[in-house]
Amino acid sequence: MPQLMGEFFGTFILVLLGNGIVAGVCLDKTKSNNSGWIAIALAWGLAVTVGVYVSGFMSPAHLNPAVTLAMFAIGAIEGSLVVPYIVAQFLGAMVAAIFLVIHYYPHYKETKDQGLILATFSTGPAIRDTWTNLFGEALGTAVLVIGIMSLGHHDLAPGLVPILVGAIVVAIGFSLGGTTGYAINPARDLGPRMMHAILPIPNKGDSDWSYAWIPVVGPLVGGVIGALIYNAIIVAFA
Repeated sequence: MPQLMGEFFGTFILVLLGNGIVAGVCLDKTKSNNSGWIAIALAWGLAVTVGVYVSGFMSPAHLNPAVTLAMFAIGAIEGSLVVPYIVAQFLGAMVAAIFLVIHYYPHYKETKDQGLILATFSTGPAIRDTWTNLFGEALGTAVLVIGIMSLGHHDLAPGLVPILVGAIVVAIGFSLGGTTGYAINPARDLGPRMMHAILPIPNKGDSDWSYAWIPVVGPLVGGVIGALIYNAIIVAFA
């Protein structure tokens, strides 16, 4: 139960702060309206850092089904933990979306652009191209998992790992995220997207289900490939 609470609460914080910055940038009449991509990329990295800090003493702080599946693929966690972890992560992301709707409700009422409203819940591509969008999500998640795994092979000061994980997310956001919005986390994207479809949000439109599979399949595949590649390198050369 402590591990599941850690995954739930950490993912809740991650999505609350991460999608919170997107809402602040995209929704009308906020003080941070139109702050831009730099604010979003930096804040998402900080959101991941805080999420890992608040959950790391209870669980491995995966906070991401792609990371959980990748760790299972290399034998780092037991198979019996995979589904419970993923369920906890999805629930954390979904509850965070509810809190954000309440928090930003007056600004949803002021915002007429349905695409911007959806962006505060889930990702969407700058140019809709199925295979490059899928490749981008897989690539970004592979880099995330490789980066996380590499930290364990360095003599780092206690408590530094969450900051470095956040820095990896910032780097991915700046370098690879401009094409799809870099979900790199199925729970972070699909969980809030489901809440977008369910909740009575002013001025909302379609939840873009035709695209929704890409930020789920891409990260899951990319995370496993990244873990297997890095694990093979460590076995061969370390």
